[in-house]
Amino acid sequence: MNFIDTELIRKKIVNDIEIPSFNDFIDAFKAKMNQVFHVRGDIDQMSTERGLPPFVLREIMSTNPLSISIPKEYGGRGGKMYENLAMLAEASYESLALSLTLGINSGLFVQPVAKYAKEEAKASIFKRFLEDKNMGGLMITEPDFGSDALNMKTSYTEENNHFHVTGTKHWAGLTGWADYWLLTARKQTISGDLQRDIDFFVCDVHAPDQQIIVEEKFDNLGLYMIPYGRNRIDVKIPAMHKLQPHTTGVKMMLDLLHRSRMQFPGMAMGFIKRMLDEAVLHCKQRMVGGKSLFSYDQVQSRLSKLQAAYTICSAMCVNSSEKAGVENDLAPHGLEANAVKSVVTDLMQEAAQSVVQLVGAKAYRNSHIAGRGIADSRPFQIFEGSNDILYAQISEAVVKLMKRAKENNLFQFLKSFNLTGQASEYVRKQVDFNLDLQMPQRKLVEMGQVIGRIISLNQVLEMGDKGFRKDLIDGGVAMLQQEISSMIDTFSFKNNVEVVVEYEEKSGWLNYVTR
Repeated sequence: MNFIDTELIRKKIVNDIEIPSFNDFIDAFKAKMNQVFHVRGDIDQMSTERGLPPFVLREIMSTNPLSISIPKEYGGRGGKMYENLAMLAEASYESLALSLTLGINSGLFVQPVAKYAKEEAKASIFKRFLEDKNMGGLMITEPDFGSDALNMKTSYTEENNHFHVTGTKHWAGLTGWADYWLLTARKQTISGDLQRDIDFFVCDVHAPDQQIIVEEKFDNLGLYMIPYGRNRIDVKIPAMHKLQPHTTGVKMMLDLLHRSRMQFPGMAMGFIKRMLDEAVLHCKQRMVGGKSLFSYDQVQSRLSKLQAAYTICSAMCVNSSEKAGVENDLAPHGLEANAVKSVVTDLMQEAAQSVVQLVGAKAYRNSHIAGRGIADSRPFQIFEGSNDILYAQISEAVVKLMKRAKENNLFQFLKSFNLTGQASEYVRKQVDFNLDLQMPQRKLVEMGQVIGRIISLNQVLEMGDKGFRKDLIDGGVAMLQQEISSMIDTFSFKNNVEVVVEYEEKSGWLNYVTR
């Protein structure tokens, strides 16, 4: 396709599509979800079965939710981050799996294509997204290389104006569903070695020589609506479908992943709000010992933490709306992105666990929103970077900055650091000590949990300065202060215990029972 063809297609898309106001767009989106989940179907029943009834995805996609991330010149809404986060939040209030489906499409395909694809490729891809309701995903993870993505073995060679990509990918959300895939691979040299840098290719599974073979569908523990599996890659990608990094492929991948992590609060927002609403409703209606469950102090403790999670996630959404746009290079901002992703996903899991505890046996079912919420929110702590790894990386980044600043006192560093400056005074008592800059890995993880929450506290305070209601800000601040205090105590405790491999000798408990 030449430049003139691209311009004609682009103009036709823009002229043929009337873009509604954001409020009208969201109202139509919510109405469609209500229709398919509560009128035509039963979402609690759907959530216990694999996949989605065809009419559900067809009807929801008819509202063009992915148009949010498509540039205006191609008929989209222009890629405003706050619109994307709001759409993800509305979806996750009804279904975390639906929200993740849309998040995969927007954060891991449409946004990278909008930023890095060649102009002649964008026009046809976005046309199919808007008119044919196509979907796209991202394949990075390999069976032997999960978190160690930089050593992936999927490779490519350049042949006659196309790229031949071969390898195996697994755990890609929308396996077997997506019309397009972003494939990651390393260039194979003449000697057979693989280059260090990583490249991205847009694979159109409907095109000749671009079919991806699904070798196995996984029985994922939660998120039943989303198919996962193992995929065999042996495709020939046209040269124009290779993404164009602004510097290196690794930095392009970091920009992509950090932006995706900064959008996790959108998916978390609706989910946490739903957990809070379900918990409050149940506790007001449930009578125990002659009085409302809502009146018990321990119940109020759990509810207040749920509400604090709502406030913290709201602050993250505000922060991401202002920082995570496609126009910004997020490659250097791993510390903040890792903090946002790891803390908010911990909050999601804790929220679901808390609601199940409050509701009791009734919630311990796959057909209950809180019960399946435990399984559905759990992988968010694992994919796109396991939280243990991200917390360690947060600490490693802070240690590096402290060494550069020749500062050993944690409070003094946090006070001058742009992500924690306002919050530092709220935790001065807990963090005013010299930090050992040679921590073992387990301590890096524990300190990362602390720093992640101080960054979250800073975001809550900044949102409070904008006028967010004070009682909710106070609740969020108090909860984070309590968590930080508890985590600092854990960090201070010396524990170097290692697993005993040959543990069975002299450890059978029956041998020590008086008979």
